[in-house]
Amino acid sequence: MAKSELIGYARKSNLGSALKICLLKEAVDKAKTITGKDGTEYICLIINAAKVRLILNDEHEVTSVCQLFDESPQED
Repeated sequence: MAKSELIGYARKSNLGSALKICLLKEAVDKAKTITGKDGTEYICLIINAAKVRLILNDEHEVTSVCQLFDESPQED
């Protein structure tokens, strides 16, 4: 089962021509990472695409930015 952790929020920029994403620094510092083949670490986040469309169409003001991770225990 997957668990969702709030990392921040997304909203339309003041000029309305971009999506502004604000992330909680503490949440980013604690976020789970994945490592690419070249050794680079990444934080994978999700934003609901339907909610983003509503924001861009001025039908909604804000939506969450989250990280999903599996709650099941990992085996070594």
